[in-house]
Amino acid sequence: LSTFQLSAYIGTVLMFAYAEGYKGFQCKFSPLVVSRSFTIFNGSGTPIHHVLLAPAYSMGLFHATKKRTIVSWSVTIGVAAIVATVKRLSYPWRNVLNAGAAVGLTWGAISILVHYVQALRTGTMPADPALPIIKKAKE
Repeated sequence: LSTFQLSAYIGTVLMFAYAEGYKGFQCKFSPLVVSRSFTIFNGSGTPIHHVLLAPAYSMGLFHATKKRTIVSWSVTIGVAAIVATVKRLSYPWRNVLNAGAAVGLTWGAISILVHYVQALRTGTMPADPALPIIKKAKE
């Protein structure tokens, strides 16, 4: 790598660590996923599709507030579009972005694990699970 490419590599890794890993995962997404995962109880009134589709449920892709559902789907579609674009880049730029993404995703996986262990230890959820308000029928 040239000096410029190495600088881009280091800068991208640092930027992804902060923006994706810390701000995106640790501060927002991971607490949401952990909190929503604790609302799933197999055999205790939880709809079976919430259990079968637990990863999508925990990500807020369904059975969430309108805002949470829109944000979750927008991020998912946005990431898919970025992945499709990055796949078309040539060496070394694809590798530069992939290195940053790997750092961000690793940070995210670790933050989910940390939030989960903390929730188990303290018994408190790290964030609002963004569940929809269910209106009761008038009797």
